Amino acid sequence: MRLDDYRTSKNVRDQRGSAGRGSGGRGFRLPMGGGRSVGGGKIGIGTIIIGLIAVFVFGADPQALLSGLQGGSVGGDIAGQQSAGVGGSNAEESCAIDQKSKFSCQVLASTEDTWGPIFQQNGQRYQPTVLNFYSQTGTSGCGQAQSAMGPFYCPADNGIYLDTTFFDELATRFGAAGDFAQAYVIAHEVGHHIQTITGRSAEVRRLQARSSKAESNALQVRMELEADCYAGVWAARNAERIEPGDISEGMAAANAIGDDTLQRNAGRRPMPESFTHGTSAQRKRWLQTGLESGNPASCDTFSARTL
Repeated sequence: MRLDDYRTSKNVRDQRGSAGRGSGGRGFRLPMGGGRSVGGGKIGIGTIIIGLIAVFVFGADPQALLSGLQGGSVGGDIAGQQSAGVGGSNAEESCAIDQKSKFSCQVLASTEDTWGPIFQQNGQRYQPTVLNFYSQTGTSGCGQAQSAMGPFYCPADNGIYLDTTFFDELATRFGAAGDFAQAYVIAHEVGHHIQTITGRSAEVRRLQARSSKAESNALQVRMELEADCYAGVWAARNAERIEPGDISEGMAAANAIGDDTLQRNAGRRPMPESFTHGTSAQRKRWLQTGLESGNPASCDTFSARTL
């Protein structure tokens, strides 16, 4: 994806030490053995199979996920815990740390320039999300951020949290290499921000509060697929920057993180009632819907009879 000449966003915070330098071995990485220690609780592979890491990979709603794992702790003075604030030279320095950081900042800027006019056409003002870089561990309004969780969006502070080493894992572990696959990840998280702004997220949480587990999961699937579609809308509105092979990279990423594919790759029989993000076919279909229409109105997965 051609973003070399694109501006970098100023809506950036950095928790990687002094604007990303010298973080070294600070923090910790969750063990990949028999279990993961998350927020003080032990989550074994036997309890959450590798396939369900997808819940964290593209950030369903860590306000619910993390608060549950951490005993309900949500919030805190996040701004005071950042090593670099939003905007100005701090943001520029953070974006210039390395190529992955720069590209992430450029993608975020592109989403701002895309969604701003869309909201304006509807008589609304788009308030951008903030991209929070961290290394291994960080702090969010939804609890502790950990690199093993993958990128996620936190509705409590309207922030996206990203350890850029995830992009290496995306290529090696999930077989989804390429810059457009990386851009898709960020655009999907921005999609969750759109859902927070429009009230979709709050509406779904209210419905989930009085739903069974299976019904709650089904609602979450529609949330994720809508965010996939929003990512497609963003890409469609930036078609002039799409290069040959980009769409294939995005589809490969969508396919790799489908619930059914992840569960099969983990040696388990796919269990539709446990799906929280949708099948590979569904994720590709809704990403394609956004790509073909370029219209957010086409992304209403909650009105769709079939996914």
